[in-house]
Order: sequence, then C-alpha cells, then structure tokens
Amino acid sequence: MKNICLDTDRYRDLCDGVPAVIACLERATEIAVPFVVVAELRAGFAVGTKGRSNEQVLQQFLRKPGVNILWPTTATFHCYASVYRHLRFQGTPIPTNDLWIAALTIEHSLALLTRDAHFQHLPQISIIALK
Repeated sequence: MKNICLDTDRYRDLCDGVPAVIACLERATEIAVPFVVVAELRAGFAVGTKGRSNEQVLQQFLRKPGVNILWPTTATFHCYASVYRHLRFQGTPIPTNDLWIAALTIEHSLALLTRDAHFQHLPQISIIALK
C-alpha cells in the first residue's frame, strides 16, 4: 500500500472503528498526518465533552511506528500557492485548511485518505476510494 496522508474525517472514521479505514491504514507503509489535521482534531477536542480521552487516543496514534506529523516547509508554501491558483482559475475553491492538506499531499507524493469530494478538483492528488 502507498504512503497515506490522513484527513480529519478519516481519522474520526478510524476512531469510530470503520473497518475499511482500519484495513487501509493497516496496509500503509507510512501514515502522514498534516499539522492542520492535528489542529482541527484538537479544536474539536477543545469544545467536546471527551477532550482529555480524545487527546490521549490521538497521542497514542501519533506515537505509532510509521505515523508522522507533516509540517510545512518552503516547498509547501510554493505548492500551496500553486494549488490555490489552480483552484481559483478553475472556479472550485476549497477551505483553507484543505489547501494545506492538498499542498502537503502533493509535495510528499502521498495518496489522500479522505471523504471530502472537493479534493477531486485536484487531479494531481491520488484519492483512496473506500467502500
């Protein structure tokens, strides 16, 4: 299985025990979690009722071998600008956090595990389709 970039929605599916997501991640060589996904998760924990336990589960996940947080670099900034331009000219903007996810996915040549359909506007991203 390819190296995977994990989106927020599929992390939640993993925590909910969705079999297809679990199977996909178990086959992955590397699981990359963009910094913005970690931020989105922690924002949800901050307003939820199970923040402490959700944070513990996230910490355990992030410590697993092969799981890494993706941080932006100078190359990411250029990729972000390119993706932004492409989507703007195409007339298919996506949320800012998802621009970061797209830029990191492209920069690192990862397959994206997501349910968000708007990533399909970016042909340079390989999206993992699950049943």
